[in-house]
Amino acid sequence: MSYSVKHYMEKSFPKISEEASATDAAKAISDSGSGFLIVLEGGQPRGIITEGDLVGKVMARELDPAKITAGEIMSSPLITVDPDDDLLKASEVMQKNSVRRLPVVRDGIIYGVLTAQDIAQHCGDYVSKSIRDILRWSLPI
Repeated sequence: MSYSVKHYMEKSFPKISEEASATDAAKAISDSGSGFLIVLEGGQPRGIITEGDLVGKVMARELDPAKITAGEIMSSPLITVDPDDDLLKASEVMQKNSVRRLPVVRDGIIYGVLTAQDIAQHCGDYVSKSIRDILRWSLPI
């Protein structure tokens, strides 16, 4: 069984354009229930907006969310993972960069999003498979 990112990522994900307002972003995040949006420009992934971005970059600064654009509050450049990377590498990237969501990108094309929750749901399977592989290759037949 393969533990490639492409098998565990969410293929559909919430998105918004750079020109959309922070108000529109907040509504889209709320409607999706995902806690984030991928910011696209011309179909290309440019950044990510999380609930934390809305709170820290708009609300805490008492800015008018109708006058702030998604492009102004998005986190960029994106920290990404390749569809063929395995879950362990993805989790290391998340830990190193203190992020919980990784857009899955290759050659500027976004294929989906992998979240820490996706990894956690399959962590036991990954460990079990790794142990079986170690035992299979280390024990004499």
